[in-house]
Amino acid sequence: MIIEISAIWCNSCLVMKKVWKSVKEEYQNIKWKSLDLDFDEAESKYQNLEKLPVLIFEKNGKEVSRLVGEKKKEEVIKWIEQNLV
Repeated sequence: MIIEISAIWCNSCLVMKKVWKSVKEEYQNIKWKSLDLDFDEAESKYQNLEKLPVLIFEKNGKEVSRLVGEKKKEEVIKWIEQNLV
């Protein structure tokens, strides 16, 4: 599963939403979960973030890898491919 964390006030997050949407279309077999830093308080285990946006790759409920900041679509895809192994 990939957890995407953003905030409505974050300009980089707005940019990445378009990238994430495009990547999701290519990786429909991966479950994605979207969280907003300000509105999803129930997910407090993800609240300790220094920079946004963040993608977290989880396997069996445990964090495996994290991608932070604005990235090109190719970088996101490479990160996903590395973590699918």
